[in-house]
Parts: sequence; C-alpha cells; structure tokens
Amino acid sequence: MTPFRRILVPHDFSAHATRALTLAAELAAPHGGRLLVLHVITPFHPVTAVRDDVPAWGPARDLVADERRRLEAVVRRVLVGRRRVRADCEVVIGDPFHRIADAARRVDSIVMATAGRTGVAHLLIGSVAEKVVRHAPVPVLTVRPDARPRLRGAARRSVRRS
Repeated sequence: MTPFRRILVPHDFSAHATRALTLAAELAAPHGGRLLVLHVITPFHPVTAVRDDVPAWGPARDLVADERRRLEAVVRRVLVGRRRVRADCEVVIGDPFHRIADAARRVDSIVMATAGRTGVAHLLIGSVAEKVVRHAPVPVLTVRPDARPRLRGAARRSVRRS
C-alpha cells in the first residue's frame, strides 16, 4: 500500500500550511488519493486567578462553521485542476497535537508545515510538528517555511560563481 493514498494535512491558514497542502495534493494525485485537511481551534484559557478546574472558553459553533467554510475555500483553490484528488475538511476544537494524533489513526501519512521557530522561541513555545513527528503512528513529511534548498560548502561557492 502506498503511503500517499490517505494523507492528513493539518492547516492553520498560513502560507506554509497551504504549501504543504499543495505538496500533499501532488503526492496523492498519482494514486487517486484522498486528503483529510484538519484545522484545530485551540480553546482559550484566560489568565486569571480562577481555579484550574473552571472550564476554558470555547469558540461558538458559528466560529467552527465559519472556519470550516474558510478551510473548504482554501482547499478548493489548491485542488483546482486536480480531479483525481479528493479532500475532506474537518474543523475541531482542542489541543493541536492531540487532535492531529487522533486524526492520524485514519490515514497512511501526514504532510505538515513547520513554523520554523528556533532557539528560545522554540524552547518556550514548543513545536506541534516536532511532537507529531515523534509520536505519530504513520510517516510524517514536514515542509519547512523556507522551501528553497540550502546549499553547503563547495556547492554554495559554485552557485555564486555562476
């Protein structure tokens, strides 16, 4: 079985996520694959003196419906002219890593963008993509924000001379 028959694509409406969606569609097309495009809305935990057992604010149903329509529009734009690729869109509420891990049980692979944070920002904020790579039950292809290949050493010098 090909790993690109059923592909999960987490999408946060960033340009990087749309680039990952485009790549996933290209990988799925030759196999008549199906994409599961997932957007996760994170509940808001206000910073207050309220106890931890008080429920967090959750978005209204209208927000979920609006985000689903927005996600479907992005997917339609990316899939124009790709008749062999079908896509399902899902919008869920929760922790992004946990919702992605739940959805990963229904697919053969994951194609997702990385935020590209390094150093202190990465240390303080963490990385959903890193957690997914470490714990996913299926192969994960990550797409860097800077999609240009990085050249090293002699290859870089030869490009400069050209």
